[in-house]
Amino acid sequence: MNNLDLYSIGEMLIDFMPGNEEGSYIRNAGGAPANVAIAVSKNGLKAGFCGKMGDDDFGHFLIDKLSAYNVEKICEELTKDAITTMAFVTLREDGERSFTFARKPGADMLLMTQEVKEKDIHRTKIVHAGSCSLSKGTAADATRKALKLGSQNDKMVSFDVNYRNLMWDNDEQEAVKTIMEIMEYVDLLKISEEEVEMVGGEDNLFSFIEQFHLTLIVETLGKQGAMCYFQNEKIFCPAGPEKAVDATGAGDAFWGGFLSSLLIQGIEKSIDIQRCHVEKALRYGNISAGICVQKKGAIDSLPTRAEIEKKME
Repeated sequence: MNNLDLYSIGEMLIDFMPGNEEGSYIRNAGGAPANVAIAVSKNGLKAGFCGKMGDDDFGHFLIDKLSAYNVEKICEELTKDAITTMAFVTLREDGERSFTFARKPGADMLLMTQEVKEKDIHRTKIVHAGSCSLSKGTAADATRKALKLGSQNDKMVSFDVNYRNLMWDNDEQEAVKTIMEIMEYVDLLKISEEEVEMVGGEDNLFSFIEQFHLTLIVETLGKQGAMCYFQNEKIFCPAGPEKAVDATGAGDAFWGGFLSSLLIQGIEKSIDIQRCHVEKALRYGNISAGICVQKKGAIDSLPTRAEIEKKME
């Protein structure tokens, strides 16, 4: 088995973005873990994705996308017991998105604990997951196992807090409690401005960072930019585009670019991250997101390493 730079684990999500005509939608298969894996692969790095797909056209579509971008499919079985989660997404004039979810029975069962194998964790540098996979069911158990194994095997652990009301049955306190349970395994954490408030606001962030020894990124794409809380310092990186064509995939492009930059520079564990590496990675990720939002679609708009580095010059 080949070594991996990134091992990305999570549930499936399908975005339906508004099409060019009223009432029409464009299908974008992915979800944060799959999109981040593809973003890393488009940076010329080796990525693997662990997750089951529903045996429906969405599941087949995602498998085709992963194959097209040379992402190793660690679990590629299709199951008739689940249908891929769907989201109808509306892009507002201010660049923000609003979501309407269509969940089906079994949608939480696409990932099983036994599918997360320690041998796959051993051969990677970064283990990545998103919080929607922690919401409930066997996917939550599998995600916890992956993050714990990553930490125990001295791998960098990346986690994307992606709070969605429906995923947590509108219980914000339960969402925070669940996320806090895995913080001891996490090295790199990405959250949004809204999610900062969920964990106690900005005043609480430095104690949060000190308690869990993590590097924290507050993503505010489409607004001011991204902020990194690194040890006892704040590092700011301005937003890229002035006007977004399509916000879908921007956060995934940012995080894929950020993780890619760290991997390209040879960083393997968060305690070894130096300020210059974080600052460069922050800019790399923000440029990646900036390129992404100027195109339409999610996976297909994720930029290549050459596109990002051209703007880094």
